[in-house]
Amino acid sequence: MNEDNYIMFAIKHYENPHAVTQEDFYEDMKRFKWIKRLLRRYKVTGVLKSHLLTNHFITLYNVFGEATTPLLFYKIDSDLWPVVKSFVVYLGRLPEYPRSALHDIQLDQDCLNDLNRL
Repeated sequence: MNEDNYIMFAIKHYENPHAVTQEDFYEDMKRFKWIKRLLRRYKVTGVLKSHLLTNHFITLYNVFGEATTPLLFYKIDSDLWPVVKSFVVYLGRLPEYPRSALHDIQLDQDCLNDLNRL
């Protein structure tokens, strides 16, 4: 996935029966930016808004399906991947096969502990 084709990848996998316009699609795409912003804030302050983040992740999985996982790891900076992977694992969305570099990313234990309290 790269800057030239990630939008086409997202469009191909987008299934939102309530979306009528192109703006609806881009509103859903903004969730990636919101997640990134909340994860950055977590890295800086140590405060994890796990409920809000979980809602964003679930909404993305509802409209993009399994394509959400590669889109998340493409759109979010690699220093935040351990936290992203923690949410993906918590939601049971990390595919077992095929094995990839995602399986080698360490989980953020503080994030996982917080998620397990939900």
